[in-house]
Amino acid sequence: MKYTEDHEWLRVDGDVVVVGITSHASEQLGDVVFVELPEPGTSVSTGDEIVVIESVKAASDIRAPLDGEIVEVNGDVADNPAMVNEDPTGKAWFFKMKVADLSALDGMMDEAAYNEMIG
Repeated sequence: MKYTEDHEWLRVDGDVVVVGITSHASEQLGDVVFVELPEPGTSVSTGDEIVVIESVKAASDIRAPLDGEIVEVNGDVADNPAMVNEDPTGKAWFFKMKVADLSALDGMMDEAAYNEMIG
């Protein structure tokens, strides 16, 4: 997996990238009560706000980590937002995207670098 400074994880699965938030991010948010996902087919650019997460503590936006197109969303997370707290790096992925350039992942952090960043 690769990680962003915005506490997102990315996992390559064939020709798509699966995106979610890290355990650290879910712990900082507290109990997640609402998740709004993008529509499949949406074209996004790096930095676009594409997911809204609301918790008992705060509302937060997830930004597109790469340029590409949303090809699938995890409706289970929208139906059961608590999944984000229960399994943030597994079953609680947010979306899958087809990326214009997979080599863009090369500049992202690996797990060791991410763990160093969060201390």
